[in-house]
Amino acid sequence: MSHLFTGANGIAPPGCALYQGDNLAVLRARIPDGCADLIYLDPPFASQRDYTLFSSKGRNDPGEIETLAFSDTWEWDEAAYRALLLGGLPNALAGLLRAFVEARQRDGLAAYLVMMLPRLVELHRVLAPTGSLYLHCDPAASHYLKPLLDALFGPENFRREIVWRSGWVSGFKTRAKNWVRNHDTLLYYVKDRRHFAFDVAARFRPHPPGYRRRGGGGNPLGVALDDVWDEPALYSPWIKSFSAEKRGYATQKPLALLERIVRVSSAPGDLVLDPCCGGGTTLLAAQALGRRWVGIDRSECAIALTRRRLQEAGLAHPGTDYALYL
Repeated sequence: MSHLFTGANGIAPPGCALYQGDNLAVLRARIPDGCADLIYLDPPFASQRDYTLFSSKGRNDPGEIETLAFSDTWEWDEAAYRALLLGGLPNALAGLLRAFVEARQRDGLAAYLVMMLPRLVELHRVLAPTGSLYLHCDPAASHYLKPLLDALFGPENFRREIVWRSGWVSGFKTRAKNWVRNHDTLLYYVKDRRHFAFDVAARFRPHPPGYRRRGGGGNPLGVALDDVWDEPALYSPWIKSFSAEKRGYATQKPLALLERIVRVSSAPGDLVLDPCCGGGTTLLAAQALGRRWVGIDRSECAIALTRRRLQEAGLAHPGTDYALYL
């Protein structure tokens, strides 16, 4: 099932679509070759956990309802593995997958990689010749996903590994009997390193008020952003106790993070695709910056939250009849 935003009454740009369903099936059935100028995906992290959506019971009840949003638990499936290898994967990809599966002794992470690889193949197919892909992951799987992406995109098309610090260290995190993990990784690839969209001027943030460089000079554009993103404006809504963005979705990312990616790696009118759209933050960022968007998620809770956020942002009105297909 999908919900198509047709642009009627100026609600959303023509071509914006929100699909509920398995993203692999949607990509294969509905997304044509080379149409996406920017892809951002924040897929499951192979955390072997279930994630919930917290929502208010109602105006007169201060309690919360806890609903399963998605399951990030993986178990080995030999049939799925065989089917994938028989599906015509390029030799380099098939060889890497076999090596990882055997190295992991066919465990849950191996099952996760078997799930991810065909989706990455489809995302490479739908990415435009000048397009960019940002894969948001964590250390549980990033060192396996990067070689797969190297084999798929070509190692020369790897641009950066971006470190996103999710916020300050909370009391809960300090309970770890180890170095406290406090960042995620974004693997940034392009379809063709010779020609890809990147707004260099947007890669700067303003100098702080009253800034004066000793001896004069300095870049008039501001402070150049590097590949370590550690700024309070980009911290997770879950770190900020009173964040107005917090919508009860456990893996929700801040709007400022997605706005940065969309602004730098696409242009107005481009199509931004998020195949794991969750609470819809990527779609909101794309819309705010004048881009078209397509979101996919199999979770009914995620789709309901995304629709609600789009309505609240004025992109869709309650009671609107959405065209349904697929």
